[in-house]
Amino acid sequence: MKPSNIEDAVKLLKSGQVVAFPTETVYGLGAVAFDALAVARIFEIKGRPHFDPLIVHVANAKLAFDLCQSRPSAASRLADAFWPGPLTLVLPKHPSIPDIVTAGLPSVAVRVPSHPVAQLLLAAVGVPLAAPSANRFGRVSPTTAAHVYSDLGTDVPLILDGGSCNTGIESTIVSLLRERPQLLRPGSVSLEDIQAIVGEVDSNTNSTERPQSPGQMRSHYAPRTRLEPLRGAAPPGNLERVGLLSMGPTSTSGYTAIEVLSEAGDLREAACNLFAALRRLDERHLDRIVCEFAPPHGLGNAINDRLWRGCQR
Repeated sequence: MKPSNIEDAVKLLKSGQVVAFPTETVYGLGAVAFDALAVARIFEIKGRPHFDPLIVHVANAKLAFDLCQSRPSAASRLADAFWPGPLTLVLPKHPSIPDIVTAGLPSVAVRVPSHPVAQLLLAAVGVPLAAPSANRFGRVSPTTAAHVYSDLGTDVPLILDGGSCNTGIESTIVSLLRERPQLLRPGSVSLEDIQAIVGEVDSNTNSTERPQSPGQMRSHYAPRTRLEPLRGAAPPGNLERVGLLSMGPTSTSGYTAIEVLSEAGDLREAACNLFAALRRLDERHLDRIVCEFAPPHGLGNAINDRLWRGCQR
């Protein structure tokens, strides 16, 4: 990444503009978190409903906790274990955070991304960035700069190209607003990983029309082509163009296009390839796409969460 690109990004952000940038999870569409008008531009570009809160990205744990009214011991332990990395913590917010960032909630979602370009940008701009995924709301998340441009085009004045995201699905979200931590969104930091640090964790990943965090809407991560689970789906009919999203090698025939997420059956590789594979199938102008779900444990739960929500049209 050229220093001039980071400098241009900082100038745009400080002038109230938005910038797309890579994280280890997906590409984000960022604005200065303290600038309510700039944050409103994120919602406008994405077509995102204002009741869906954003995640605030910062360069280190200290800056993250500066945005919060309190910090339970569990927050410090999770930060020590997983930051920088794909974990978001929900904590009571500091009054300096505009309500538009948190959808009027008294809490804020914060994380410290590990991607080197995100770290360079956050260090250079010197302020927190509110940033959801850099795509049209409810659609397949972007894992390359090309995906961002395909979705948002010239609505975004600058896209920092950091290559393909190496995690490929959004961060795990854990709420620390109650005595016992709550899992709000599964991700590559698994429930088992979190429990190893803080003990018992409640799960609240059910769909809701008044989300406590990003990724809780019933329909999300959806391609334009109808997506449906492989189990129970009708086989391809005569003259029907059907795509298959497979977790691993398959001998299935009759599909117009097949995307295999991991030839080795590796869940981390499958997660990394998930959104890009869905986009490639979506570009084939198929009649429908059927998807195989992952084994329901660890990272498989995060993959299945995205696929299930993508099927809810």
